[in-house]
Amino acid sequence: MTTTLTAGPPEFASSTVRGACPHDCPDTCALITTVEAGVATRVQGNPDHPQTGGVLCAKVSKYTERTYHRERILTPLKRHGAKGSGQFVPVGWDEALADIATRLAAIAQHAAEAILPYSYAGTMGMVQGESMDRRFFHKLGASQLDRTICASAGAEALVHTLGGKVGMKVEFFAESQLILIWGSNSIASNLHFWRYAQQAKRNGARLVCIDPRKSETADKCHEHIALRPGTDAALALALMHELIAHDWLDHDYIARHTLGWEPLRQRALQWPPERAAQVCGVPVEQIRQLARDYGTTQPAAIRLNYGMQRVRGGGNAVRAVACLPALTGAWRHRAGGVLLSSSGQFPAQRAVLQRPDLMPARTPRTINMSTIGDDLLREASPAFGPKVEAIVVYNSNPVAVAPHSGKVVQGLAREDLFTVVLEHFRTDTADWADYILPATTQLEHWDVHLSYGHTDVLLNRPAIPPVGQARSNAQIFRDLAARMGFSDPCFSDSDEALCRQAFGDAVDFALLESQGFATLAVPDAPFAEGRFPSPSGKCEFFSARLAAQGLDGLPDHLPNHELAGTNARYPLAMISPPARNFLNSTFVNVQSLRDIEGRPVLEIHPDDAEARGIANDAVVRVFNDRGSYLCHATVSRRARPGVVHGLGIWWRKLGLNGTNVNELTSQALTDLGRAPTFYDCLVEVEVCNTPVATGITA
Repeated sequence: MTTTLTAGPPEFASSTVRGACPHDCPDTCALITTVEAGVATRVQGNPDHPQTGGVLCAKVSKYTERTYHRERILTPLKRHGAKGSGQFVPVGWDEALADIATRLAAIAQHAAEAILPYSYAGTMGMVQGESMDRRFFHKLGASQLDRTICASAGAEALVHTLGGKVGMKVEFFAESQLILIWGSNSIASNLHFWRYAQQAKRNGARLVCIDPRKSETADKCHEHIALRPGTDAALALALMHELIAHDWLDHDYIARHTLGWEPLRQRALQWPPERAAQVCGVPVEQIRQLARDYGTTQPAAIRLNYGMQRVRGGGNAVRAVACLPALTGAWRHRAGGVLLSSSGQFPAQRAVLQRPDLMPARTPRTINMSTIGDDLLREASPAFGPKVEAIVVYNSNPVAVAPHSGKVVQGLAREDLFTVVLEHFRTDTADWADYILPATTQLEHWDVHLSYGHTDVLLNRPAIPPVGQARSNAQIFRDLAARMGFSDPCFSDSDEALCRQAFGDAVDFALLESQGFATLAVPDAPFAEGRFPSPSGKCEFFSARLAAQGLDGLPDHLPNHELAGTNARYPLAMISPPARNFLNSTFVNVQSLRDIEGRPVLEIHPDDAEARGIANDAVVRVFNDRGSYLCHATVSRRARPGVVHGLGIWWRKLGLNGTNVNELTSQALTDLGRAPTFYDCLVEVEVCNTPVATGITA
């Protein structure tokens, strides 16, 4: 393949341009975009990148459909009608930027903290996601955002156990003899890891899927352990119990490379398999056999994902699982250990990109993005600070993705709230904006990416000029900074310059330019001799830092906030795993992908359906005290009895009654990391016999 690399996007010749997938997925694929006469005609995986291997998921392989979508926003839009009506008129950039800057400056004059940025991983790029935007809001003195909505419980758990978001190298799962796929539907959400798992399986490895749902991944594993939502820590402690009882332990590794073994041992001995079987709702022999397999097989590896930490005790659960490899000495092998996130291994220069030194002397308050529904409705108070008067949303769609979305809508409906949204499309959130600013897609801008599933840095070069009047996120905040009179030299840095600053001299930028990626020099078995990035240099079974916060220094099982069997009105536990062809709320408006998904569904076990008179394909009402959601029932043994699955995340406007599954989820937070508890949710389900309006084709 001949690749034409130019300083700017090619406009006439047929060429191919290297890039990177921007989406919230551990695979962070390397892309090749084919461009003909200035138009992107094809996006495919880069065959020269070992982690991508030329293969893309069905979603990103259709990226040109998204870039050239007929509903793409191509000019700034100003609200012209009631809030939420979706009525806008096109305006010029000068008018939009001048008005936005004037409004923000007026608010900042009396209370800069009344301005709130709201962003997450709509792009994972370090430039378009966390550079010029942070500089702008730091200089403004706006409230800071606690970005917790996806991964912070598990991330904090890793920090307090291994010392950081670190783990084994994903490619060595191919050499493992036992792989526990824990809380992950890898076929749908981690496709390139699944390639390594399949290679291990062909070489004789045993694959075990631990997940409340019988997912597509569970179908392909040797065994599925369908535990109740929120009981993962109990299962992990029972495994520890059996490792101790049968002496399937690496005493030398424990003595040299761990901290807090004796108190962890005492806790684990309180969790015999019989106790865990009652809590988890799985057969006791299944727990014993899993412990036997894990304790007697080397190398053994665990692939965690973030589903398991979206409950009250999610942080403790990740801590408990992350302790297991040190007990058996699995870290001695390059094909042993655990991987949840590799992002802590990257030498990113975030302070250089984000410039926190631009903030005022008194650090502004921090607002948790997971409680945005309540926080937009709060009045000013000494505890909270000023009322939120302006919100700038980018790389996120909070009306669709934040918990208790009815509250989010109430907040955005406030007439006194000024809302700016940077977007590609008229999402559920964009409908509530005062201004929508057209942002570029990945094919139209510079960016640089790390990964949380492998250890390669990727460079994204623009393949085509911006479509319409779209501008990159970084350019929009550069323009706003100029309108606000911010004269610091850092506000003149170009997007390409920001790419170069992201890693400085720690990554060879010339190599990124020449091949599109650079692999970090990470040891094959990074913790074979300990040397964890924790304060002690050891795997910390007991965390003194947690104890200093008044928390339990040891991992433990914490029951869900909404524990099944405790509320007669809402007897069913609901989890909301992603639909296979969407990624959070991205791609929902790509027609070819929505055609595959069909419509919003709730998976329900035949026993639970029969008890409620629910037939397959019936329209059902799923409800609790927070709200109700209409969708179609799929009667299926993918659900275990007592648990239903609201597959997400559909845009509300495309649902049966203008809501989605997050109408039902709560703003209660996790034990660690201040994260949402999407999978800690009780509901009831009933047949809906009333006519419904629908935004989709059945």
